[in-house]
Amino acid sequence: MLRSLIQAYLVAVGLGLIAAPAAAGKEFLTPDEILKLQDAQEIDKRIKIYMDAGALRLKTAEERLHGKESVAGDPLEFFTVQEMLEGYSRIMRSVMINLDEAAERPSTDRGKLNKALKDLKEGAEKAAKDLAIIKKISEEKKDEPVWNLSNQGLEIAEGAREGAETGLERFPVKTKSKKR
Repeated sequence: MLRSLIQAYLVAVGLGLIAAPAAAGKEFLTPDEILKLQDAQEIDKRIKIYMDAGALRLKTAEERLHGKESVAGDPLEFFTVQEMLEGYSRIMRSVMINLDEAAERPSTDRGKLNKALKDLKEGAEKAAKDLAIIKKISEEKKDEPVWNLSNQGLEIAEGAREGAETGLERFPVKTKSKKR
């Protein structure tokens, strides 16, 4: 059902093959995020967790580019800026897969699917702003790998936003009419 969402995403990330090979083996979620996802079986809750995880990576990447070091015990302490940007892309891939699977299941609560799509749209819009800042900083620092990853992230965010809008049109929430 949300094939257009997946297609927009795949076009945005070049069929998902852009991520660096070295990062492919490293877990992109923290143990706490994995536990939260295992507990969250409803689509709206899962997407919220993923979007929060993606936002955290972008915020932390920007802070690192500004020279702020992570504190001991920070769940992203040992992640580089590049790994966080790659993690964002992998998180968005997971979001797309989860939404597509939920849309295909007839048993999926359409209200929860709609909420998940709204969260994706809002999260993608915020991510695009964050990624534009990261891109600008990487330009100033002449950090080509981070610049490339921020561009990739911008494409993903835009494809996700467009896909979410398409999904919201396709799966509107039916409002109950009031009886008098």
